[in-house]
Amino acid sequence: MRQPQGFEDASNPNHVCKLQKAIYGLRQAPRQWYTTFTSHLLQLGFTHSQADPSLLTLHRDSIHLYLLVYVDDILLTGNDERAMAELVNKLQSKFTMKHLGSANQFLGIKIERTQDKFFLSQNLYAKSIIQMAELHKCNSVANPSYTKLPDSGSDDQAAFDELKYRRIIGSLQYLTLTRPDIAYAVNALSQHMHKPAPKHSVMLKKLLRYIQGSIDFGLPINCSNLTLKTYSDADWASDPDTRKSTSGFCTFLGDTLVSWTVKKQNTVSRSSTESEYRALASATADTIWIKRLLSDFGVLHSQPIDLYCDNMSTIALANNPVFHARTKHIEIDQWFVRDHI
Repeated sequence: MRQPQGFEDASNPNHVCKLQKAIYGLRQAPRQWYTTFTSHLLQLGFTHSQADPSLLTLHRDSIHLYLLVYVDDILLTGNDERAMAELVNKLQSKFTMKHLGSANQFLGIKIERTQDKFFLSQNLYAKSIIQMAELHKCNSVANPSYTKLPDSGSDDQAAFDELKYRRIIGSLQYLTLTRPDIAYAVNALSQHMHKPAPKHSVMLKKLLRYIQGSIDFGLPINCSNLTLKTYSDADWASDPDTRKSTSGFCTFLGDTLVSWTVKKQNTVSRSSTESEYRALASATADTIWIKRLLSDFGVLHSQPIDLYCDNMSTIALANNPVFHARTKHIEIDQWFVRDHI
């Protein structure tokens, strides 16, 4: 590493320091910590999840423990309180750790418990975003976005400067972790981070006014069946500038929403069927990943998983083994979906 400012060697100003170990704060430090911490967990009998490397599991007789690590924040759960306490003691003997007890908050996400469900929310974080935008006294609205792009001069307030626009959108992207209702609006606004126009500030202010009126919204996790089902959709040629379509899909585990995505497609689709099929392929890939992740928790799906699509041509295309001239250019997506039907 370069010599720290104020501690340069006057006789050897161009020399560098040799690191004996990783220093907290360097770019490589989180990786080094992850390697050190997980290596110790592997020695204790844990194994890495095949679907997510940040999840480690331990299955020993009737004991099942699950540990999630994000840099230096750790979440531990399982079906045996005694085994969990023993694990915490072993980790504290190896590392300097602070045990905070039952999780009430993790990475800014508030965790509320009731007898039969959990509720995840980020209301304090949402309030801080509104404060950042200086809209804490604004009136709320019922919808997060416009069905038609607004006129640039329709708002009597000044537009956000580019730096503040980027800061607010970046914060809103993290807020979507517990707010799927704003995912589409945030996706649309994040496409103009480089050079936002005045109309995008108008759209952003409406979104913030919607959040102001729904500040306590969050994500309920209910006790229900463990049936997995996915819904897929696409907005064909929705971008007026590029005419690219937008894919959207969400996956439920029982009555609980566990995954959702809104994303502009990389290429222009020549028909609504094509755009719907691309969205269906993305939804299929995400569902396969969730199925693998659930298997680490002992939730196995031996029966076919329902994947819903509202386009009859796309459904027919997925079941028809014959390729047509109109669909040959999306052959990879076609074979991918068909292989998993």
